[in-house]
Amino acid sequence: MSFVRYKETAEEGDVVIIYLTHESMFPLTLEAGRIFQTRFGALRHSDIIGTRFGSKVLCGGGRGYVYALHPTPELWTLTLPHRTQIVYTTDISMLTLQLDLKPGSVVVESGTGSGSVSHAVIRTIAPTGHLYTFEFHQQRAEKAREEFSDHGLSSLVTVTHRNVCTDGFGLSDVADAVFLDLPSPWEAVASAKLALKKAGGRLCSFSPCVEQIQRTCDKLRSHGFCDITTIECLLRTFDVRSIALPEPDLGRPDTCAQTQQEGGESAENFTFKSAVPPKDMPGHTGFLTFATLYPQMETS
Repeated sequence: MSFVRYKETAEEGDVVIIYLTHESMFPLTLEAGRIFQTRFGALRHSDIIGTRFGSKVLCGGGRGYVYALHPTPELWTLTLPHRTQIVYTTDISMLTLQLDLKPGSVVVESGTGSGSVSHAVIRTIAPTGHLYTFEFHQQRAEKAREEFSDHGLSSLVTVTHRNVCTDGFGLSDVADAVFLDLPSPWEAVASAKLALKKAGGRLCSFSPCVEQIQRTCDKLRSHGFCDITTIECLLRTFDVRSIALPEPDLGRPDTCAQTQQEGGESAENFTFKSAVPPKDMPGHTGFLTFATLYPQMETS
């Protein structure tokens, strides 16, 4: 089972995303003989094993059904067990773009947390890239290492238990990009600069507070980073609906008279499609601060 290589058929031991509704999905590790209870009734693991991913699977004796989906980083972000607050796909897509990640890139990350960003980064840099991810909490680091192994990603990631703010990354001239998701990212800037390749690279820091950004930007400038930019990603979805409106009454005498006699509406309705903005929009998640370290010039 691998999150970066698609397979057609679900097998025992695979991770499957069980889709009930758009707001209700669950990760499930298939094990013959086990039963998973859903709102539509009992779902037998054996009914999923051997079926094609994306298939409709009956549960509860035919009272309802679910879909068995192949896991992706996006689906994993929506369903993973939370060990920490996570970064969601809206921000992940921006940091992937701004860090110029591609197959073969080497990335340094801290902290690992629940592995939301890690899975997306690994999928982007596979099959020849590598992720060095650091987590100061030992149990979280061990759990992340276990999940990467279960998801077939061990060859693409190295998990290290370390507090990089005090002990650094222990890496030099290896990374194309660095991602920091820390309470005090400014304390890791010097070590991040050392980890970046001498040919240059990009750094991203995720912080929920402006005060954190101010201190991080000051530290980035003092260490020679340029093009420092802070971005806030706000997601606004539009609902496409069919809207019916009456045809306008342009004051034609014959129409008005006919309408008054019949006591009805003056014209037939016409229907059109429109994108309707939401009444409520999800608010702030965090700020993404990006910076560039240009190639270090040799001095004679």
